Amino acid sequence: MRASLQRWMLALGAAIVPASACQGQGSAAAEQVAGNAGRAVMTAAAALDTATFGGGCFWCMEPPFDALPGVVSTTSGYMGGTVRNPTYEQVSAGGTRHVEVVQVVFDPARVSYARLLEVFWRNVDPLTPNRQFCDGGDQYRSAIFHHDEAQGEAARTSKATLEQSGRFRKPIVTELVAAAPFYPAEAYHQDYYMKNPIRYKFYRGRCGRDDRLEELWGKPAS
Repeated sequence: MRASLQRWMLALGAAIVPASACQGQGSAAAEQVAGNAGRAVMTAAAALDTATFGGGCFWCMEPPFDALPGVVSTTSGYMGGTVRNPTYEQVSAGGTRHVEVVQVVFDPARVSYARLLEVFWRNVDPLTPNRQFCDGGDQYRSAIFHHDEAQGEAARTSKATLEQSGRFRKPIVTELVAAAPFYPAEAYHQDYYMKNPIRYKFYRGRCGRDDRLEELWGKPAS
């Protein structure tokens, strides 16, 4: 979770309140300013959108989205299963049908959903069912969870374009499904690549993620 949405909203609200509201210019004026600031924060938050992607280990799916201007936050979690409030142990053991996902809060005025889809595809293996790199099991299946019909249409178009491109000989098995309840993962999973950079790099390297991505998509742009 690169940025806390709550902290972002509080900071925005603080920036909107002028100094006169804090300098004893009258409670009525201060209340009006505070009310205006609150409405501005709510309006700004309403302008944000949410996207959810399953691409294997959620540790590895936060960084590419965090790097995009216009992304407000990324949160690792679980979606698409049958158990409420699942734990990592339950999901990783299999059987709950949850997918490890990253939920992305973004400003569509700065980054489009189409751009998020591009980043998603370039960071997954869309050809292997119930597996991403070294991690096997249906909890690691690749999936795009659309939050409304516009996202669903964009995802279908994106997948069809990729299928018709002739890049792959094997079929694309990435699921396109409606978003379900999202359960944030435990705190130690959030921002793992920043909090534990050595362990993260070791895991990512041993898992063969970058080698397989290069095989599928070519070398990343420098």
